[in-house]
Amino acid sequence: MLNKSIIALSLLSLLTGCSLDGDDGQDGAQGVQGTAGNNGENGTNANSALNINLIGRAVLNAQSPEGAAEIVAYQASKKWIYAINSSGDEAVVNIIPADTFDTAALAKDNEGIVTATNLASAITLSLNENTPGDANSIAIDANNQLLAVAMAATSVGEAGQIAFYNISGDTPAFVKNVIVGALPDMVAFSHDGAKVVVANEGEPNGDYSIDPEGTISIIDITNGTIADNALSINFQAYNNQQAELEARGLVFANLTGRTINGNLINTTVAMDLEPEYVSISKDNKYAYVSIQENNGLAIINLEDNSLELKGLGFKDWSNLQFDASDKDGGVNFKSYPGLYGMYQPDTIASFSWKGANFIVSANEGDAREYFFDASDEADCIAQGGLDYDAKDGCLAYIDESRVENLTLAANFDYLNNDDNDIGRLKVTTAKGDKNNDGQYESLYAYGARSFTIWDSNGLVVFDSGDQIARVTASVHGNAFNNNEDENKGDTRSDDKGAEPEALTLGKVGDRLFAFVGLERMGGIMVFDITNPYDVKFQDYFYNRGLEPSADISGDLAPEGMTFVPAAQSATNEALLIVGNEISGSIAVWEITTQ
Repeated sequence: MLNKSIIALSLLSLLTGCSLDGDDGQDGAQGVQGTAGNNGENGTNANSALNINLIGRAVLNAQSPEGAAEIVAYQASKKWIYAINSSGDEAVVNIIPADTFDTAALAKDNEGIVTATNLASAITLSLNENTPGDANSIAIDANNQLLAVAMAATSVGEAGQIAFYNISGDTPAFVKNVIVGALPDMVAFSHDGAKVVVANEGEPNGDYSIDPEGTISIIDITNGTIADNALSINFQAYNNQQAELEARGLVFANLTGRTINGNLINTTVAMDLEPEYVSISKDNKYAYVSIQENNGLAIINLEDNSLELKGLGFKDWSNLQFDASDKDGGVNFKSYPGLYGMYQPDTIASFSWKGANFIVSANEGDAREYFFDASDEADCIAQGGLDYDAKDGCLAYIDESRVENLTLAANFDYLNNDDNDIGRLKVTTAKGDKNNDGQYESLYAYGARSFTIWDSNGLVVFDSGDQIARVTASVHGNAFNNNEDENKGDTRSDDKGAEPEALTLGKVGDRLFAFVGLERMGGIMVFDITNPYDVKFQDYFYNRGLEPSADISGDLAPEGMTFVPAAQSATNEALLIVGNEISGSIAVWEITTQ
């Protein structure tokens, strides 16, 4: 059975709480490592209400697959999978029929991993024939049979566009482009097809001489007709509230007053905020937008287009455990009082319970690092740069440092601040030095190594704590916290761990599940969130080779996922479609109840 889920009853019991000591965590990892090499046949699904099996797989641009399959969407009327393919010179969308699955073709290798394919692209949609730029996101509306593609401009700071296609015919037919903000990073239709909401990230160029505002665009669709112009919602009203926003848990870059490459920098709140991902409430009344680098959430009332900005605050690691070092020889879980995590969600989703709206976030984390061109180190420093690298150029801004390079206040005297505890961990320098005396009283790491459920007030309803680290350590042993592009365990412990990034929600039977994709490990966590106040870990599965020093294989770096209800599937069972960025593969997993 291909499903790599191998969580046994003892492990489920272990994971019901987060206040367990480090020895338990390490013992769990060693116990599983002693089994027969992650084949996962014994104990598969022993405690899961679900059967999860790989039934479909395609690889796009196999000669150069990285970036060939990132964001995916599904057209139920035709049973087609759409995938953005950014691995070539032009922006394209590949369309893959998913109406039949020859599962016999998916033979496993000696490690139990599938590298074969049984799906292939049938239509290639050349986006640049109608719209310049790069494709970042796609969405499908079944109400009006429309495809929307977020297209970023070729130059930093220029407005992007949403390219619309009619997908009711045999092939997609271009309808129109609608201008939106700078760097549209995600596009979503409302569930009734009446609105399109776009997160415009507005990233700066390398020396911050161009730093467009982050914005949110809304495009109305009336009786199937797409508006010619988008409404733009900005954050200018918050420009004089940075200190207040920081007190509420948002995070900002600190460049104002510096002169970089001849330009005096004055970054406003509206310029610094970078909208990332959109989810629209089931009642179509609200759009929730993650603002990843700033650790924030924007809530748009779609009835009056009013905006509310919330800080997500910080996760306290003092009563939880994780491995903070990539140089400590393997699984080494510890607690760190004084350390906090910035949630910094990438993908978000939403659902309702008891008539109230809830938001689910995959807390990936993200640092900022920008370079510009300089001839050498002396030229770089003269232009106001911070450091010079022959490959990347002149460093204009970075907010990341290893803890071992910081001076810690007395409350961290319990640490050696070396490779065996927290020294290797990457944290932000934008927060933590409370007295501005050069000593850090608190440390703030990127991401929360978890997924979180929030209520509409911005309050935490549930956080998975250290479960992702514990599960992957127990299942993968010394291969845990692997990177997505090499088989060398523990390499991401100092950074963001397994890195929860992709996320989708789906109902199987009468239960609602959250599927959380781990970008670095390649696996997918499943949680039952039917009752957001009684969340249960359900399963973990993956199709990735982990043999030390072997070539990478299988499905690597889940970037985007979409859930297909059983009623819309060719198999009459629920499907999870995953776009894997590094392997360029699309994986289709069938999900049934036990």
